Amino acid sequence: MMAEDVRELTGRRKPKLSENVAQTLREQILGGDFRVGERLPSETRMTQIFGVSRTVIREAVAALAADGLVEPRHGSGVFVRDQPTRKIEAMAADAGYKISQAINVLEVRMGIEIESAGLAAQRRNPSQEARIQEAFFEFERLLQAGQPTGKADFAFHREIAAATNNPFYVEILDALGDRTIPCDRNSPWYSVEVLSYEYLTGLQMEHLRILQAISAGDSEAARAAMRAHLLAARDRYRARLSGQQENYAPAPPPAARIRSF
Repeated sequence: MMAEDVRELTGRRKPKLSENVAQTLREQILGGDFRVGERLPSETRMTQIFGVSRTVIREAVAALAADGLVEPRHGSGVFVRDQPTRKIEAMAADAGYKISQAINVLEVRMGIEIESAGLAAQRRNPSQEARIQEAFFEFERLLQAGQPTGKADFAFHREIAAATNNPFYVEILDALGDRTIPCDRNSPWYSVEVLSYEYLTGLQMEHLRILQAISAGDSEAARAAMRAHLLAARDRYRARLSGQQENYAPAPPPAARIRSF
């Protein structure tokens, strides 16, 4: 049997040692084990830690440098670079309570998640499809139990991003965080109406159309369903702004002050 035939049977080739090392270091850097500007262990030390050759370590570092995670400096070592996702995290954490900020975040999510839904329909494997469905039904379970659904909502979107098999979709979504899900009590933009059964049932029907399109392998329908879902979320925010305008009543003028002298 030829090597190509073996790859077809197994589905994927076995990762190279350097890829395993790079992935471990990537997770540690993104997880905050190494601070921005901090030097990684020396090449010699990493060969001891990972039990691999210098060549493997150099290949792993080259991969991380190509991703923009580290910067090799001749004669000084390898240093962790600042990451755009860290800035995104800081911006999301400092988003405040303005609905205008929620709409800004939704625009970013549209740029990411519409395409991720289409790619998930094309690229998902059975396990990834199962995880998307599990997140969908976890949302349903929590909804019927009257419990908060925000975490399950975020998990549904995150599993779709993971099914693209492109880690950058997951990384950016993680940087935005589950605070961007308005039906999460931790979101700065949640309100009583987005926690109502009627609201969440409508949300779940939008999720269902996304799930069905991905399961059918229909990338265009998946993109359309995700676009409709996020546009509906934007329209709901705009409706809240309109409601605030309708309910606005000007304050009465201050009482005239009578001088006592």
